[in-house]
Amino acid sequence: MNALQQDIAQLIIDTLNLEDVAVDDIPPDLPLFGEGLGLDSVDALELALALQKRYDIRIASDSKDARQHFTTVATLAAFVQAQQGACAS
Repeated sequence: MNALQQDIAQLIIDTLNLEDVAVDDIPPDLPLFGEGLGLDSVDALELALALQKRYDIRIASDSKDARQHFTTVATLAAFVQAQQGACAS
């Protein structure tokens, strides 16, 4: 797990108050919803807001494309990197 993935995993834990979960409990390829970490749509909204604030990025809430970025920590990290790269251009 790279530094950004670890930071995002910690952000998930802190934002959603997952008291019994450690960063190491969230591998980069663990599904965040359903049988994986078990997040729901309210969690996704809270997480989206936290990601926008932490990384100064924009996430379109009405976009179906946004859903694919919330699949795993790895996909979130790739999305954050892409957004930060786009903002820097």
